[in-house]
Amino acid sequence: MNDSQRQFLTELLDTPSPSGFESSGQRCWFEYVRQFADRVESDTYGTAWATRDGSAGADGPTVMLEAHADEIGFMVNHINDDGFIFVMRIGGSDRAIARGKAVRILGEEGPVTGIIGNTAIHLRETRTEKVPEWHKIFVDVGATSRDEVLSRGIQVGHPMVYADTTVELTPDRLTGRALDNRIGGYIIAQVMARLSKQDRPSASVYAVNSVQEEIGGHGAKMVAYRLHPTVAVILDVTHATDTPAVEKTKHGDVKLGGGPSVTFGSCNHPMVVRRLLDVAAEKEIKIQREASSLFTGTDTDDVFISRSGVPSALISLPMRYMHSTVETVTLQDVEQCIEVLVGFVTSIKAKDKFAVDV
Repeated sequence: MNDSQRQFLTELLDTPSPSGFESSGQRCWFEYVRQFADRVESDTYGTAWATRDGSAGADGPTVMLEAHADEIGFMVNHINDDGFIFVMRIGGSDRAIARGKAVRILGEEGPVTGIIGNTAIHLRETRTEKVPEWHKIFVDVGATSRDEVLSRGIQVGHPMVYADTTVELTPDRLTGRALDNRIGGYIIAQVMARLSKQDRPSASVYAVNSVQEEIGGHGAKMVAYRLHPTVAVILDVTHATDTPAVEKTKHGDVKLGGGPSVTFGSCNHPMVVRRLLDVAAEKEIKIQREASSLFTGTDTDDVFISRSGVPSALISLPMRYMHSTVETVTLQDVEQCIEVLVGFVTSIKAKDKFAVDV
């Protein structure tokens, strides 16, 4: 990773982009990836995509590489007379880690720093206490009244995210908030960068950064219908299960640093999965395997059913501590995801058909 790539990754990860409020992060991604694309476009809700035309022309195959741009967070739900802000969650935020954390509220006049209140352990009934429900979690911005909060540009409906930023745990390991899944946006941008340095493959490529995955996959639904690709590969993160207290018999065996994970079953088209495995084998990249009997919980579930069906597959970056402020990945796994996706795109030929024989 060179200095330019690292700067882009850091900016992308640290720019707040909670579901429904992704525009700042999307502008960052948009400006970076446009240098590698023939066109960059966006839709009415802010999903962005970059297109690189293939050598087979307008009638040739199209490949959609999709990641989601949004992150979990919170939203101002109530401001009381004493100036304390009560919140609701955006997406799958974990209330067990909320107390005592700093947040950035994205108000009308710019970001405002706040802290989630944490009553001292001396004053709590620790023998019987439970994790507080969301309606009991409050943010302190140092105000003494509701009017003071309002005067700082904070209103009901404004989003907020944790204030944590990205740090290097080791030279190969990144940790922070929002790696799920803006690290995916970084990966597909680097795929486009590498494709721009090669002869054009047969297939045209859409690198798509979708909105609102964390609250229902809405951006993926819209863009898959609009672009109607020949084949799609969705890139997201998956749970690394190599830490204490995670049951492998229940959640599978995925290791941080063990390479990309490919999912089998449900929405994953067997021929697209087979192509990913073949590309990885050719590049001598180890692939980890996961099973999906009902659904994947990712944008793949929404892409594959678009129109008359889009042959789709999910490839995942192993991550520890998902939906926390210390989400952790390895750059080795990131690099291997990039390599597999570049290889997948270049493997697609005009004659390729992804249809299950019956």
